[in-house]
This record gives sequence, C-alpha cells and structure tokens, in this order.
Amino acid sequence: MLKRILIGIAVIGGIFLLFKFCDFKKNDDEDITYNTNLIQQQILNVGKLVVTEGHFSEVITYKNQQKYLLDMLSFEKKALVIVNADVTVAYDLHKMKYDIDEKNKTITIISIPKEEIKISPDIQFYNVEQSKLNPFTGDDYNKINKSVKANLAKKIEKSSLKTNAQNRLISELSKILILTNTMGWKLQYEGKVIESEKDFGQQIKL
Repeated sequence: MLKRILIGIAVIGGIFLLFKFCDFKKNDDEDITYNTNLIQQQILNVGKLVVTEGHFSEVITYKNQQKYLLDMLSFEKKALVIVNADVTVAYDLHKMKYDIDEKNKTITIISIPKEEIKISPDIQFYNVEQSKLNPFTGDDYNKINKSVKANLAKKIEKSSLKTNAQNRLISELSKILILTNTMGWKLQYEGKVIESEKDFGQQIKL
C-alpha cells in the first residue's frame, strides 16, 4: 500500500515538473518572439528616408565663338550665368538589408544603401550678348547645365554636406544599437560587432 502511495506521489511530482518545464519553455519562446518583434518594429521605425539639405551659389561666365572665312570673321556670344542650387543628400533606409538570428540574439546589418545626391539648380542668364550668326541655342543651355552640375558636385565633395548627412545616418542606425544593448542582443556590421556609435562611424566611413 505504501509502495503504491509513493509511486503515485512520484508520478504526480513528475507530471508537475513536466508541466513546469513546458511552462518555462513556453515563456522562453514567448520572450524570444516578443524581443524579435520589438527589434523588427524598431528597424521599421528607423527604415525611413534620411535627408540633409544644402544650398550652393556660383557665378559663371559662358563664352562661345564661331569663326568664318578662314577665321577672319568671328561672332561671339556670351552671358553671365548666376546659379542658385538646392542640394539634398539622402539615405533611403527602406533599402537597408539585415538578418535577425534569434538563437544567438544577433542582428547583422548586411548592407546600408549608398547616399543619393540630388542637385536642383536655378539658372539665371544676365548680360546676354549674341548675334544672328551665333545665337544661343538649346545645345548651349545643355552645356551650361552640365557644367553647372559638374561644378556643384565638386563643391559638394569639398563641403560638409555629405559628412552631415552621414552623421544623421549614424544617429538613426544608433537607435537599433541602443535597443540591442538594452535587450542583451548583439549588433554586427561588416564583420565587426558594433558596440558604440563611434564603431558605426568607423565602419561606414571605410
């Protein structure tokens, strides 16, 4: 009789422990799912268009000369060109690729989109001089527009606009880093564990 009672207690205890184990397992799975969903939501929040704006101005003197009769006659056209341009440097973080490893609690950023530079020049012509034999044509305006954009591109490279845009990008990405640190997860990019905003900056500026 005592033996049966002990067996019964052992069976009940075993069932109790089994339920407890299953309950713990369920809670662990729920935590992983919750953490993963939270991280995905944060990445979605970061996944937006980061835009930095700038304004540039320049003055160009455009000249063109047409020669006739073995260069004995020439007809020149020229104009003073004033350019005011709005420039944007944007990172479309909707295009960012990443991987979430739930088992190892690791987020790996696979790729960050390259910056997109948009130049919108407003070109005004002053002191226009031309002749009937050498008038301004659409080809002249295309050449001027191309030259303006090339000059502006050089100015942008020498300015702080791209650096400012990059700093804004790092600031947005750091929101993911803050969340992973808070939750005890790990963030990786370019084969390196990202532990601070400075690490992000060093990797992105490579």
